[in-house]
Amino acid sequence: METPGSQSSLHRANLERVVRAVRLAGSLTQAEIARTTGLSAATVSNIVRELKDRGTVEVTPTSAGGRRARSVSLSGDAGIVIGVDFGHTHLRVAVGNLAHQVLAEESEPLDVDASSTQGFDRAEQLVSRLIEATGVDRTKVAGVGLGVPGPIDLESGTLGSSAILPGWIGTRPAEEMKGRLGVAVHVDNDANLGALGEMVWGSGRGVRDLAYIKVASGVGAGLVIDGKIYRGPGGTAGEIGHITLDESGPVCRCGNRGCLETFAAARYVLPLLQSSHGTDLTMEGVVRLAREGDPGCRRVIADVGRHIGSGVANLCNLLNPSRVVLGGDLAEAGELVLGPIRESVGRYAIPSAARQLSVLPGALGGRAEVLGALALALSEMGDSTLLDGTLTVATPAFT
Repeated sequence: METPGSQSSLHRANLERVVRAVRLAGSLTQAEIARTTGLSAATVSNIVRELKDRGTVEVTPTSAGGRRARSVSLSGDAGIVIGVDFGHTHLRVAVGNLAHQVLAEESEPLDVDASSTQGFDRAEQLVSRLIEATGVDRTKVAGVGLGVPGPIDLESGTLGSSAILPGWIGTRPAEEMKGRLGVAVHVDNDANLGALGEMVWGSGRGVRDLAYIKVASGVGAGLVIDGKIYRGPGGTAGEIGHITLDESGPVCRCGNRGCLETFAAARYVLPLLQSSHGTDLTMEGVVRLAREGDPGCRRVIADVGRHIGSGVANLCNLLNPSRVVLGGDLAEAGELVLGPIRESVGRYAIPSAARQLSVLPGALGGRAEVLGALALALSEMGDSTLLDGTLTVATPAFT
């Protein structure tokens, strides 16, 4: 047993600091590890050498700033994590290793009216199929990240009443999936996972304060403050879709009038174009037609951008993020929507906050949430299990 404050306990703590830094980033040069952990270059060099000898990390030659460097990542066979994303109309699953490499990924349609039991069963089947496709031993599963389109109560783990999947309200997704898979499951809403995905793999890399705006059947925001997702005490932080824009506006599903969601979400926007474009139009189709020059679709997207920008301006005034990343189908409209967002931010945000803000489209598209689920599973892992070689604590229940 290690004595607190002893050389051995200090060494152990430094090992865990380095492993954690690499695990969260995917890969870092030794210089980056030193900056991230605050350890000296010599200490980092010795620890990396020890971790490499243990088989915990892999070291590969790279370059940084035009100079030769060594990139450190967790060993590709140290374990795997699973990401599951339940959307309004889809189920997407990805399998990745601890070096942040995606080994397999697949999505399939999901009936919004299907029961939660059907959804969880299909997720279990898809997870099993993808693990088999990778050829990785099932006992290597270190954890699962799970995304749902609604707020999760942090105390009870239940899916909140504003969820897009009405038949799932009151369910406990993490508990349900843990019972099927037999491993630790960590759950969060889709906007938070989109923020995590973009922060680790996409347009939010290198930024510690950002907001990820997800516009689909609803409107939500994932908030990153000082490098960490901010959920609030009840897990409902980021419900930007329910900022009031017009007290006399359309009635929202939350019961209020004139919420941002009623001016930007697909369920409210698409009917504006039905008389001229038909009832089969989707948000993806609106974006495509707008990019091709359709005047009606361009106008609608510009209006949506201005409304989103009003909500973003409120975020700027309250939280002063350095970057806003737009996700969902709408992001594919590029400057057709980003320009109006910036216009509203410039008009309604305080000048100092607006000057510091960059507004970018997401780099990951529809994959942001499932990759964020992988990042969530990676972030919740314990570093001591990697060092002790005790990754597997139970045999997964799925077959």
